Amino acid sequence: MSEVTFSRLVLASNNAGKLKELQAMLGAHIEVLPQSQFISEEAEETGLSFIENAIIKARHAARASGLPALADDSGLAVDALGGAPGIYSARYADGQGDAANNAKLLDALKNVPDDQRGARFICALALVRHADDPVPIICEGAWEGRILHAAKGEHGFGYDPLFLVPELGVSSAELPAEQKNQLSHRARAMVLLRQRLGLA
Repeated sequence: MSEVTFSRLVLASNNAGKLKELQAMLGAHIEVLPQSQFISEEAEETGLSFIENAIIKARHAARASGLPALADDSGLAVDALGGAPGIYSARYADGQGDAANNAKLLDALKNVPDDQRGARFICALALVRHADDPVPIICEGAWEGRILHAAKGEHGFGYDPLFLVPELGVSSAELPAEQKNQLSHRARAMVLLRQRLGLA
């Protein structure tokens, strides 16, 4: 699929912030609907990779809505932790939320020096034209950085306060939303998706 053949798609998420962010990135060409308009339960993420989980979520939303569906699966991969928390980023601290996730990460890295605190945010986008689409479009983006020793910044969500953007010398949570949306892993994956859809 090299160009857009549809005007609406379902975002396989109930996250209002993510819906707003992805709608802005797709521009006026495609209307992005939340899956909550069609189904309340989230897909069970049984995959072993960001890509697998994104495809599972996209098929789930497409099946519920009868429309093309876009899913995002993303997280943080820390070198010193062998790529953890990875696909379990959102539930790293047993589903207790962002603050608990960040505290657990800082504890896991408490004796790790700066030069070994490399990390990256990963985003996998999967777009299916229908629930049984045999050739989903997959686009990935990565954002390289380092884990700080303490939280900094008031913006963003998740691990943003701990993620140092080396070239800027600030955390992701210190960036205005507009700037983050140009640099982030999700933005990089979306650039590729827009190209694949002929929207670039």
